[in-house]
Amino acid sequence: MCGRMTMRTNPSEIARIFDAELGDSAEFDELGPRYNVAPTQPITVVLQRGDEGRFVEHHRWGLVPAWADSPAAGARMINARAESIATSPAFRASFLRRRCIIPADGFYEWRREGKIKKPFLIHTRDDGPLAFAGIWAPWRDPSTGEWLLSAAVVTTTANATVGELHNRMPAILNDDEWPLWLDPMVADPGLLRDLLHPADDALLRLDAASALVNNANNEGPELLTTPDETEPALTLFG
Repeated sequence: MCGRMTMRTNPSEIARIFDAELGDSAEFDELGPRYNVAPTQPITVVLQRGDEGRFVEHHRWGLVPAWADSPAAGARMINARAESIATSPAFRASFLRRRCIIPADGFYEWRREGKIKKPFLIHTRDDGPLAFAGIWAPWRDPSTGEWLLSAAVVTTTANATVGELHNRMPAILNDDEWPLWLDPMVADPGLLRDLLHPADDALLRLDAASALVNNANNEGPELLTTPDETEPALTLFG
C-alpha cells in the first residue's frame, strides 16, 4: 500500500530528469515542496501524449474511472495492485492506454507498537526522486462538462526493506524502463506486468519520522525529523 508520500523535488528538476515539458509553472509554484501528500490531493505525474512527448502535470490522487458517478470514487482507488491491474474494471483501461510515472521522493509506512503506530519515511540514501509506476484517467463532470484528471500508484509485493513495515510497496521503475511504461502504443499486458517488480533491497532505507505525519493536515520539513523521546505518539490518522 502507499497512502502518504513526499514530493519535495522542484518541478523544473522533475521535468529535466524525465526529459519532459513542464505544465503550468504557476500552479506548481503555488504548492511548493510537500512533505505529507495524502489521497485526493494533487500529485505530480509524468505522462506521454502520443507523439507530442512527455509532460509534467498535476492530477488528483485517487483514480476516477470514466464511468464513475462522481470524483468520490477516487478516494477508494489510490493504489492499483500489479497482480490484478490488467483485469480490474476500474484500472484495466488505464493500464493498457494511460500509464504515467509518479515522481515521489519517498513514502510513509507505519509500524504498530501496542496501541501506537510509529511512522517511517522510506526513501533512497541520496533522497532523490523515485519513479513510481502509475496509471491515470480523465473524468468528465456531467453537470458542468469540466474534466478531472486523476491517477493511482501501482503497488507490488514489498522487498525485504519495506517488508519490515508492510507487505506492499509502490512499483518503482528503473530509468531504462521508463520509455516502455510511458509509451501509450504498448498494450501487451505481460510485457507491462514484467516491469512491476519489487525494488532492489539495497535501493531504499527506513528512517523514523515525526508523529505529526499521522495527521494529513500537517505539513513542513519538521515531519521528516527524527522524533524526540518526549514527542507524543498519535494513534489516529488524519
